Amino acid sequence: MHTRLAIRATIRLLTFGLLLGMVAPAHGQSPKRPRPILGDTLKQPADSASRLLTGVKRMKIDEEAVAAAGIRKLSSKHLTLYTDLPSSAEVDELPKVFDLAFPQWCEYFGIDPVKEADWQITGCLMKDKDTFQRGGLIPSNLPKFAHGWARNWELWLFEQPSDYYRRHLLLHEGTHAFMNTMLGACGPPWYMEGMAELLSTHSWADGKLKLNYMPVDRDEVPHWGRIRIIKKEMAERRARYLENVVEFTPYEFLENAPYAWCWAVATLMDHHPKYRERFRGLAKNVTKRDFNKLFYKLFADDWRKMSEEWQIMVTGLEYGYDVTAAAVDFADGKPLPADGAIVTLRADRGWQSTGLALEEGQRYAIRSKGRYQVADQPQVWWSEPGGVSIRYYKGRPLGKLLAAIRPDDSTGGSSPLLRPATVGLGTTLQPKQSGTLYLKINDSAAELDDNAGELKVQVKPL
Repeated sequence: MHTRLAIRATIRLLTFGLLLGMVAPAHGQSPKRPRPILGDTLKQPADSASRLLTGVKRMKIDEEAVAAAGIRKLSSKHLTLYTDLPSSAEVDELPKVFDLAFPQWCEYFGIDPVKEADWQITGCLMKDKDTFQRGGLIPSNLPKFAHGWARNWELWLFEQPSDYYRRHLLLHEGTHAFMNTMLGACGPPWYMEGMAELLSTHSWADGKLKLNYMPVDRDEVPHWGRIRIIKKEMAERRARYLENVVEFTPYEFLENAPYAWCWAVATLMDHHPKYRERFRGLAKNVTKRDFNKLFYKLFADDWRKMSEEWQIMVTGLEYGYDVTAAAVDFADGKPLPADGAIVTLRADRGWQSTGLALEEGQRYAIRSKGRYQVADQPQVWWSEPGGVSIRYYKGRPLGKLLAAIRPDDSTGGSSPLLRPATVGLGTTLQPKQSGTLYLKINDSAAELDDNAGELKVQVKPL
């Protein structure tokens, strides 16, 4: 019996490795990360220092030299910004945007904004670095960097190709500066960059700023590209296990992809109703060298389920992805009564446990009925378990009922929820392994918010 389980576990691990382009680790071990390829053009490994540098003082700024170099000064309560960019509404409003971010950072990290009302950062937004060197705004000990850098109460960033991404980079480096000066450090690379990406991905409209925002389409966030990067990595079979991301080294941030993966981890952890509170509590540990050990310990009891939800998220990631609605309430099933059972399924959620345990090799009749909403624009779209044939999602009609058997003895590997069977109005199911029956309607996790209603599903042994 133990041999059969071990073989099945190995097959599941290998299946996930083949599916996502990884070599599966041995059970209980973190997968090995690919070694970074470092060439002669190596500069700095990450965009910011990970902790407050106590020996580094604020820059002494010669305002006359700055003005003589042709650098403008824009000021607000929390940001003094020097820039060589010409005046425009999008550039000149940046200090206001920064001020609106400050109370949101305070709320997220549990900082009293009244007590820290005098907190202020000096920033440099540069088109021509030489201009800032002439103005005395580039310290001699400032490392080389590609896009942005934050150090204590100062930050530097180069001009970016879109108004959105210019704001994003300012908020990204601003998050680093806030964490370093308020918390004393930013934590290990995955957490440092994950938090900076989480709290710089934003919406900005009608003078209102919202951080920690999930973009609904790419036009909202020109040149951001985090979702595009992950989808490309998945397509090229370079997906990352959750452990891969947590164990990122600073040198891996020489490329853009790690920023996307860190954003995805932070988004999953921060938006998930079961993990959010613990994840936010990690901020109090950023100065500790054993941060990652504390993280693993904090989520040890949920690691298998959390890793499975990570798979579900990265394989289905789209603009507007709703982590909360897609969250899986894992619940092992109980034996199915001899005369069967009827369960209720919500149309506005992702995978849901039926609470029913099905046996390997046993045949079951599954029948479903109900009428539920799968969209509300330009009018309400109604669906039954057979789905809406005028629109497809992942090769199946939108709204069609899907099923998967999740083994209660799973040791990891590819989640069975990634390979569902089609049920529709009814089917006969014969599990190849015992486990709990999970159901969902076929729809994107980015479009569950306009769903409504429920359906009834009868499960009966044959």
